[in-house]
Amino acid sequence: MDFDFSEEQKMMREMVRELAQKEIYPKAAEIDSTGSFPRENLQKIAEKGLMGVPFPTEFGGAGADFVSMAIAVEELSYACASTGFIVSVHALASANPIYVFGTSEQKRKYVIPLAKGDKLGAIGYTEPNAGSDAAAIQTKVELHDGKYIINGTKTFITNAGEADTYLVFATADPEKKHKGIQAFIVEKGAPGFSFGKIENKMGVRGCSTGELTFEDCEVPKENLLSQDGFKVAMTAFEGGRIGVAAMAVGIARAAKDKAKKFAKERVQFGQPIAKQEAIQFMIADMTTEIDAASLLTYKAAWLMDKHERFSTEAAIAKTFAAETAMRTTIKAVQIHGGYGYSKEYDVERHMRDAKMAEIAEGTSEIQRLIISRSELG
Repeated sequence: MDFDFSEEQKMMREMVRELAQKEIYPKAAEIDSTGSFPRENLQKIAEKGLMGVPFPTEFGGAGADFVSMAIAVEELSYACASTGFIVSVHALASANPIYVFGTSEQKRKYVIPLAKGDKLGAIGYTEPNAGSDAAAIQTKVELHDGKYIINGTKTFITNAGEADTYLVFATADPEKKHKGIQAFIVEKGAPGFSFGKIENKMGVRGCSTGELTFEDCEVPKENLLSQDGFKVAMTAFEGGRIGVAAMAVGIARAAKDKAKKFAKERVQFGQPIAKQEAIQFMIADMTTEIDAASLLTYKAAWLMDKHERFSTEAAIAKTFAAETAMRTTIKAVQIHGGYGYSKEYDVERHMRDAKMAEIAEGTSEIQRLIISRSELG
């Protein structure tokens, strides 16, 4: 098994890393402080062709693969987790399901502008009473006079209000549970479609997270993506979990690098604290776990590229990478001591951002259910 990136993937990493460090990182602290949506960042990312990394060039993409997409999300998240997460949701949870399940016309109309970065994508699934219980959505849809009419509310939706194209799920028959769920493409500005509360979050603050409201929202018949909406949703979630894992690896790497730098510079008892065994062991644990998280993440992306089943591997990668990011950032704050608790240093932001990875695209507890069911049948 070859654990190395291809030459094209290495070039992708260097290009994104340079962009992220020169253009994205200098604004990260301000984006976090103000909670402002990083439109300028996304424009620069789109100019480099990074909003549609895994899509064919004829559909506006870079013609690369999902491993390259994970590389891009990791490097962007190393600089700014908000920006990395926005791009991940846009490409992996929104645009990719439309590409996989869409008709030729739907792909031309929606995937091309999404892949080019002319439009931003989002996925509307979670509801006030349907989070971990994915089959319990209550947003309803009816076919009336040749149009679909959607009524309901979605919550904790990434890119809410900022996105142009929404992959929305509604049930035609709640009694059928997951079998009654259908998937639709809903455009911003559709009659009856509006936005509610935007959350004031602990971390990943530059990423808009809020409510979608549908009040007799009219959706053209041709915007039905699939009658099997639950299958579409699972495709979105599984791809999205790889994106969250890549984001978590990026956050963890950033926290570790800053902890190493601080430990070498901070002098106590007449020597850098990096000379203390307690600090050395924390750095060793960080390094070991980040390396393992990275391998799990890229294995899942590699399986996705091979069109093999990867749902369990995505759950494993997401769980381990998210929890690695949390453990790593806590250690990084601890190594910084009092400085780590100050907003003057990045590690406190990394710690807040890392928590999102344990929740987004399915909590760690839900991932463990997926993994255990795969193992036990």
